[in-house]
Amino acid sequence: MSVGLAIAFIFCLILGRMFFVQVVWGDKLTLKAFDQWNREIPIIAGRGIISDRNGVVIAGNRTTYSVFLRPRAVINKEYTATVLSGIFGRDPSELIKKIEDVKVSEITVARQVERESVEKLISYDLPGVYYSRDNTRSYTYNDALCQVLGFTANDGTGLSGIEKFYDNVLGGVNGEITYTTDIVGIETENSVAVYHEAKDGDEIRLTIDMDIQLAAEDAMKSVYHSSKAKKVSCIVLNPQNFDILALVNYPSYDLNNVPRDDQELLNSYSRNSVVSDIYEPGSTFKVVTAAADIEEYLKGNSKAFSTSYVFNGSRTRTVDGTKIKCWSDHSNGKHSNQTLAEALNNSCNPCFTDMALSLGSETFYNYLNAFGFGNVTGLDFNGEALGMLVPQTAVRDCDLARIGFGQTIAVTGIQLACAIAAAVNGGNYYVPHLLKSIVTSDGNTVNEVAPVLKNKVISEKASSILAQMLEGVVTEGSGKKAYIEGYRVGGKTGTAQKYEDGHVAQGKYVSSFCGFFPANNPEYLALIIVDEPQGTYYGSSVAAPVAAEIFKDIIQIKNIQRYE
Repeated sequence: MSVGLAIAFIFCLILGRMFFVQVVWGDKLTLKAFDQWNREIPIIAGRGIISDRNGVVIAGNRTTYSVFLRPRAVINKEYTATVLSGIFGRDPSELIKKIEDVKVSEITVARQVERESVEKLISYDLPGVYYSRDNTRSYTYNDALCQVLGFTANDGTGLSGIEKFYDNVLGGVNGEITYTTDIVGIETENSVAVYHEAKDGDEIRLTIDMDIQLAAEDAMKSVYHSSKAKKVSCIVLNPQNFDILALVNYPSYDLNNVPRDDQELLNSYSRNSVVSDIYEPGSTFKVVTAAADIEEYLKGNSKAFSTSYVFNGSRTRTVDGTKIKCWSDHSNGKHSNQTLAEALNNSCNPCFTDMALSLGSETFYNYLNAFGFGNVTGLDFNGEALGMLVPQTAVRDCDLARIGFGQTIAVTGIQLACAIAAAVNGGNYYVPHLLKSIVTSDGNTVNEVAPVLKNKVISEKASSILAQMLEGVVTEGSGKKAYIEGYRVGGKTGTAQKYEDGHVAQGKYVSSFCGFFPANNPEYLALIIVDEPQGTYYGSSVAAPVAAEIFKDIIQIKNIQRYE
């Protein structure tokens, strides 16, 4: 009886083992056998190109090769290692160690090598060594738009910027050629190749206009060197739909020679400051305060000031023990009594303090939220910062007063540009975007991005009034250096002190200007940010002329006729 039970038990063990091997391990063992008796040569999918709105190629590919080795198929290990090290600069002793590791079915010898190196390899006819075509990313304009485009890894996957954000669109699907081999990986005599076609990635067409981008790049590099600034940034967008036409951060780096061996430098230069960095905007923010006041006055809010109201700007206000004064000593008498339009011209802080305090935190914060502050814009790009906005429940009168003229609030460049664009385009806040369309490899457009209205921030009437006032800032106020004869340009200057460890950093400023044209129906808006210019630091002197330079280039590029 006991013998029968023992036999039955052993039989059950054998059956169980057979079931485990055939069912549980089945797929794994099948793959292992397939790997032992087959050789796969990868076919790398072509990465989709990146082009501008007009189809100009910004990022493309050049043909390179990857070299692989199957250790079990190598006949002369030392000779193979010596040849490969000589061609591809690999350590021969390291290669021998890898070749001797027969547990590994395949190793990568080199990626993205040039044709000349592969031709040398072919001449040696090394058993167990083979190659396949891959792609190396090639950027047409070197450092232009580098923080937006981003870069790829050695295997072609996107690591930053658009390359990363739309990697699933650009990447495609790799294919392969499969041959039957013997157990050591040598192709059998009657081997039949099975071809699995690769699917190339789709083209990403951006809203960027490279003609405008290159003009903005030149202008920003010029002001960077002339002002000896720490860094400079610029964004140009279309206020009618929030298409981003140009985006510049400088210093930059060459996308065709990415400094991968200096991670700190790469992180610094590849950062898209317009999207990811925050700063106190200073007087450019007064556009938002003015927009809120004008809209509330048109709605009949008795706490808002009319456009004809005369402010007393020649005073220092004290709010919760905090002194607030104008940047000017009023020696020229211009700031004594002034309307809202004149307050914008003169950039007089106390007037905007009055507006913010009079509207009150609830009403003013409704506008701050509608204009997108304290939140992301929704741009199709990784790493967008929220900005910093004191919670409404915690805001004090002194905070509210300072927010009114652009302090005690931190914004990103994209936030401010979108807010001002909405303030002057009729009151429409759209979701900004970099993607214009996706085009397949056979030329079919599969995704055309349409404008998405996010908010109606103010009425068309309020927007028209404000745009006219901001045109006055350029024709007769602090923005005169952005004036272009024969064209209607509006804008607002800004000069903000920087803070370090909670204290004012002496001698450190952010100079800025946000301008747009034509003022009565804006098609182009440019925000210029100059961080820590040396010597002259006022936005009216440093940033406004840069906007004028960019606008003049756009006028020439687009052949825009004079207004007069």
